[in-house]
Formats: sequence, structure tokens, C-alpha cells
Amino acid sequence: MKRRDFFKKAVGLAAVGASVSLSAPNVIAKKVIKWRLVTTWPTGIPWHQTVLHFAKKVNELSDGEMEIKVYPAGSIVPAFQVFDAVRNGVAEMGHDWPGYWKGKNQAFVAFASVPFGMNDVEYTIWLMQGEGMKLANELYSDFGLVPLLGGNSGQELGFFTKKPIKDVSELKGMKVRTVGWAADILKNMGVSVVPLPGGEIYLAFERGVIDAAEFSTPYITYPMGFQEIAKNVMVPGWHQTAVQNMFTVNKKAYDKLPDRLKRVLKAAAEQTQLWDMTRSEYYNGIYIEKYKKDGVKFNKLTDESLNKLRKATKDYLDGLRSKYKFLNKVLESQDNFIKHYSSWKVVRSGVSDYPYKMYISGYHYE
Repeated sequence: MKRRDFFKKAVGLAAVGASVSLSAPNVIAKKVIKWRLVTTWPTGIPWHQTVLHFAKKVNELSDGEMEIKVYPAGSIVPAFQVFDAVRNGVAEMGHDWPGYWKGKNQAFVAFASVPFGMNDVEYTIWLMQGEGMKLANELYSDFGLVPLLGGNSGQELGFFTKKPIKDVSELKGMKVRTVGWAADILKNMGVSVVPLPGGEIYLAFERGVIDAAEFSTPYITYPMGFQEIAKNVMVPGWHQTAVQNMFTVNKKAYDKLPDRLKRVLKAAAEQTQLWDMTRSEYYNGIYIEKYKKDGVKFNKLTDESLNKLRKATKDYLDGLRSKYKFLNKVLESQDNFIKHYSSWKVVRSGVSDYPYKMYISGYHYE
């Protein structure tokens, strides 16, 4: 070593204190906060990847100060016990579709998907720019929870059936898998409904426990293999025009976090919302083509059926709104947003990104 380099090094060591040695640098270990996150999804459903993405983003944004370990459905608690597991502190966080918790408060469904309601973009606008997250916090706080955006995969595909169905009345006498308000609406129309978690649908469908099933978007649903059992899909997905998921946080655990980590969770959640939306919409078209190659046919409901379902939906929701004050408050907020946003949708109509030949042949509107 040259003498001047040795001198510079010696001066540097002296500046930080005589007790510092060359062999033992003064490094302060960073305290790492470790959380558990339980979900309603098995690993084979792409929303498991959404949760892993969130956990990774939290770790990155916190510079390794916060680690979240993801536990899929059944690894700690069954899918439909996730809400209570987070509420009771079994895990610090959860990820789910809020409509699963309508038995605790009907308003949870309004933060998941409303039949004939908002799409993924509109939900995100309402939640982030409108009153959505303010109202969500008001609801979740009653259960000792804090909500965070958990992704929105867009309009669902529809009901898989073994024979083509274009009239909703043909569902009568069939056992249909669906959840949320759509389940009650169809029940009111004489349809037998079986509400199963995602991981149990295929086997029930295969064994004839159910005759028709829906789950989510083309991208989310394709890996579940319904097309191996039924080659027809009743469209459009009127029952869930969006799939808004949520992260839930145990409030006691949340309150213990420093403010910077609370901001990390919020930022990671908002980024995950966008990531989940774009991923799902990107792959939906790709998976529709896969369905077509597998011989699946998409059968559109008649206008008469759609009007019948729309009326049945309004009657059902009007009944709920008269019983539940907070639900009415949430749906009123959504109605107000839909009303003013629809003014823009009407004006912008006519320009859509269909391929040129499709546009010229009449595909003008989305």
C-alpha cells in the first residue's frame, strides 16, 4: 500500500472513533417486520400471483424492512374463514373478494361487484377519486379492519353450461354455482344456487353436483378447466361487471406500524390494483382464443332476458336498500358516480379500437 493511501485510510478510521476496528465494521442490524397474509385462493388461481406481487412490492418499497409471507386457502384457514382469521389476529392481512362476506354486512358486496354495475376502470375511479375508499374504511373499521385496494380483473365471463342457453329461464331446474347478489337474484327467479369457493368448483361440476358454473374473467377461469366439462358459455357476465378484490389488514397490527410503512402498504396496494387490471385485460383476449380452439361456444342472452335480469336486479337491490341504511349510502354514491360518468360515455361513443375491418362492418361501440 502506498503511504498516502495508508494515511487516508487511517484518517478515515480515526474520524469514526478509535474503537472501530478493520475487522469489525460498525453495522446496525435493521429490524424486519414480518407479517402473515391469508387468502381465499388456492395457488392455481392467478389471484395468488396478485398477492405475491403485492408482497414483493411491499418488500421492495420498504427496502426490506417489511416482509409478508403469503398463505393460500387451506394452508392456515379455509377460504371462507379468511375474514375472521384477520379480524381475530390469526394473520395480520388477508386477500379476498369482499362479496364473500355479505352475511356479515350486505354492503361488502357493493365493494366487490354489483350486477349490471361498474366495470374495472369505473370501480377504480370511484374508489380512488370518488367516495369509494372513504366508505370502505367506514365499513371495515366496524370489524377492526383496514381495507386496501386488491386488484380488479374486469368483467367476468359468464356461466358455463353443457347445452347452449340464450334465455335465462332455461336455468330453472339447474344447480348453478355463483356467489354474491347474483346468487340471490337467480334464486328469486327460481334457480337453484350453490355458492362454492373457487377451489371446489371443478370437482363439483365434474361430479354433477352442479350443472352450471361461473367464476371470473377468461384469464382467471381458463386454468380451472371448466371447458373440459362444458363447451358453452352464457354471456355477457351481467352478474359481475367487475371483480374488485381487497386486501384487509388487522387494525391493531396496522396501528403499530410506523407511518412510512403504512404509506408503503397503500402505495403497494394501489400499484397492485393497476397491475392486476392490466394483466387480466391483456390476457382476456388471448384466453378467449384458447377457449375457441377448445371448441367453446359463446351464447349471448336475448335482449328480453337481459331486461328481465336488469329488472330483477333493480327490484332486489331496492329491497336491500330499504333495509340497510349504510348499503343504501354506498349504492347511492355509486349511482351518483355512474350518472355523471355516463354523460361522458354517451358523448365519447363511436370511437373504439376494433380492427379496421370489424369497425367498418359495424362494430362501433364497446
